[in-house]
Amino acid sequence: MRKKTVLILCTGNSCRSQMAEALVNHDLGDAVRAISAGTRPQPKVADAAVAALQDLGIATDGLHPKDVDAVMNEAIDLVITVCDNAKEACPVFPRAIPSVHMPFHDPHGEPLESFMRVRDEIRAKLVPEVARRLG
Repeated sequence: MRKKTVLILCTGNSCRSQMAEALVNHDLGDAVRAISAGTRPQPKVADAAVAALQDLGIATDGLHPKDVDAVMNEAIDLVITVCDNAKEACPVFPRAIPSVHMPFHDPHGEPLESFMRVRDEIRAKLVPEVARRLG
């Protein structure tokens, strides 16, 4: 039986959605696979997002911004938008997929402490929601 897959969608796919992908895969990886993408992906994952994850000992290998078009053919069971722009620009998938909007503050350009606060909020709110819906 395949793992359920959650797509975490953001605008730049460089901060919030990347941290959420890594956290879900770390905390729920036995039952759920997380992927992330952006509606307008940035060139790279924010250094502070990587640092915030590594601070908890969470692997960051392979994290890179992806355009949502790159994941359209994945077998996605749930879409979570983590910013208002992504919610508005959320693509129409080939089949109906349940979606949830869970906005988080965008720490882009802020100090590492802001990334850590957002990371902790994602872990406290988004990870349990994914577990409830797909776990």
